[in-house]
Amino acid sequence: MTDTNAGKDAPRPAVDAVVLDAKGLRAMAHPVRVRLIGLLRKHGPSTATRLAERLGVNSGTASYHLRQLGAAGFVEEDTERGNARERWWRAVHQMTELNDRDLAEREPEATLAYLQSVAAAHALRAQQALNELQTTPRAWRDTYDMSDWALRLTPEEAGALRRELHAVVARYRPDTPEAAADAPEGAERIGLVTHLLPELDTPAPSAPADSADGQEAAGAGLLES
Repeated sequence: MTDTNAGKDAPRPAVDAVVLDAKGLRAMAHPVRVRLIGLLRKHGPSTATRLAERLGVNSGTASYHLRQLGAAGFVEEDTERGNARERWWRAVHQMTELNDRDLAEREPEATLAYLQSVAAAHALRAQQALNELQTTPRAWRDTYDMSDWALRLTPEEAGALRRELHAVVARYRPDTPEAAADAPEGAERIGLVTHLLPELDTPAPSAPADSADGQEAAGAGLLES
């Protein structure tokens, strides 16, 4: 899980979250490492070989990036599972947060590389879910949603919207081992991704909203029952 609120009104760090500093930001500024962390957090401890198979890379590449993540404190060896021939790794935290505006300004290249890696991971996750759409049970197909809305807000309003969205998500059961053990029957993992992306260079519409050339209504779900 990733939270990238690099602003002065960012929420307080979540429980079991690591807040990126300069060293951590540079360590995470790679797409393979972002995906490795995601797999370990989602599926639990694993080996470089198994992770490499999921990522479509060789085990040497996975091992190298796991060692880099270990040096930065994001993963650690799972000594209870490992043996002389097989080394297991586990995530140290369940969430990564980038909420230091000054850090983002001091490390612009690392920040951009990290955020691009996160965006790529989100896109891949969506594509994988869509690839499985036809074999997903109907009850779960009816929950799919891929929506977007075009809003015209001030920075203060956008910040308020972000906080409200976080508050709504916080009301629901997180995907943790503890929560999974107490979850009701039928509960499954849900991936919820939010993007709040300013488009400052987009010109204001010149045509009325209800004209043939006006903006189409946004926010339609992927599937509607």
